[in-house]
Amino acid sequence: MNYSEYKKAEAIPEAASMIETFRAIGYSLETAIADIIDNSISASAKNIYINRIWRGGQSVITIKDDGEGMNSNEIIQAMRPGAQNPLSDRSETDLGRFGLGLKTASFSQCRKLSVLSKRKDESSAFWSWDLDYVTESDKWELLQWIPKEFTDELDSLQSGTLVIWSDLDRVLPLQTAETDDSAKRKFSDALDKVKNHIAMTFHRFIEDKSIRIFWGEHEITAWNPFCPNESKTQEQPTESINGSVKMKGYVLPHKNNFSSELAYKKAEGMNGYPAQQGFYVYRGKRLLLAGDWLGLFRKEEHYKLVRIQIDLPNKLDTEWQIDIKKSKAYPPAVCREQLESYAKSVRTIGSEVYRHRGKILKQRAGQNFQPLWEEKAKDGKWFFVINRKNTIIENLKELAKTQPEQAISNLLHIVEENLPTKAIYIKIAENDEKEKTHFSDEYSDIVKSTLSLMFESQIKQGKTPEQAKAYLKTIEPFNNYEDLIEQLYNE
Repeated sequence: MNYSEYKKAEAIPEAASMIETFRAIGYSLETAIADIIDNSISASAKNIYINRIWRGGQSVITIKDDGEGMNSNEIIQAMRPGAQNPLSDRSETDLGRFGLGLKTASFSQCRKLSVLSKRKDESSAFWSWDLDYVTESDKWELLQWIPKEFTDELDSLQSGTLVIWSDLDRVLPLQTAETDDSAKRKFSDALDKVKNHIAMTFHRFIEDKSIRIFWGEHEITAWNPFCPNESKTQEQPTESINGSVKMKGYVLPHKNNFSSELAYKKAEGMNGYPAQQGFYVYRGKRLLLAGDWLGLFRKEEHYKLVRIQIDLPNKLDTEWQIDIKKSKAYPPAVCREQLESYAKSVRTIGSEVYRHRGKILKQRAGQNFQPLWEEKAKDGKWFFVINRKNTIIENLKELAKTQPEQAISNLLHIVEENLPTKAIYIKIAENDEKEKTHFSDEYSDIVKSTLSLMFESQIKQGKTPEQAKAYLKTIEPFNNYEDLIEQLYNE
């Protein structure tokens, strides 16, 4: 198009309404603070300090770093919505994309965002967004204001930045009294969730010691979802997708094989084992999405030990539809088949670990393992049968020759105590419609002969044919074969 031919008109968004739109993007407290930490990492910070000050409705959250810092003009640019074009080329270590993170993350939680920063050998500078002022003025204007108690906060650093959230109206009501113990507990619980989220989201930075993150006075330790230090964790080969995306599967040990009960408990994370299964999508070592099958599978109990790491370069943000909050990802269609195939192989291993409680079934001393139950398939239907060649069965047959009651009792107890419940659960979850039910035609003679014996026994005990028939219909599993019972009666 030749744009010079057309009349133009400015369509500048109204400040007050646009700011409220930014507030509704959908950040949680933990994803919002993680977005601020991203900026600190991009600014080459080595230490990041998160602090919270309880004052009821006037509580404050601060995030401070010792990164490169900014001068006054750079702060203004950083606080400008849309300060960065998401289509622009970026450094591989740049964790931003839209130029909105600082603003949208902050606006989602508070009404006052203040930034104090300084570059090496320069004086500190500060600017603030005050949403009450924006609402009143309807102007895109910053205020050169900062809470007085923080004006000297960076004096001990050569360079760095302090982000201050005050008027935390999305975290707790502004009228909350400082003496409200219930509100204080909720505030504390919400921030504990933040701490756990940070430990997971930035675990690779913490582990390689490129940054240290402090929670108040205490350093946050990394939470690695893949438990690489557990000796029984099964690492799978790394696979590449189109050369730039890497994926690596991990199957965590069964509870029986964790190094300790504490280690097993820690590995379940914030939401428990079933919720933590799935893909973990990283960009530049930063975790974007945790425990999600990306629409390829459902979360099921028997895959709860399966976790798969995916590493993306930031040049694929658009293809993978990384959202502003950096908490969602959607793989492109060209990747989905390979992701699904790789995940299926890892899920199979995870299912086996879950099914056998971590036991590895293998040949020992030249002898084959003897299962009590065997999985079979016929006519597209699956079922489980007792392994007649198991030595236990052979020995019970011998015992039955001299002590039949004892042999039957022993057999029943062994069957009762060793039902393959987990294996059956897994098969039902995967192939519910393919389960073989009741006796198939090849066993009909067994059903008929057993019914005949039971029918004759009832007649000998004085029951009429009608009474014997009614009685047999109450006995499982023969209650499913009323037609055969009727035939016996007619005979």
